[in-house]
Amino acid sequence: MDDWITTAEAAQISGYHVDHIRRLIRARKLKARKWMRDWQVSRQSISDYLDQMEKHGEKRGPKPSEN
Repeated sequence: MDDWITTAEAAQISGYHVDHIRRLIRARKLKARKWMRDWQVSRQSISDYLDQMEKHGEKRGPKPSEN
């Protein structure tokens, strides 16, 4: 059974902005479901996604400028 969390909770856990979480849902990179008018994300899918990004060496934050 999946443990469902709100997009705001997923954003807090991941460090991503809630808009990015919504983009990941639309891209079907996160398992999500619509509950009433809000989206809920599977806690396991956000965990799996973060693990996958860590393996790929994803770096968050400002990109270095090339001068």
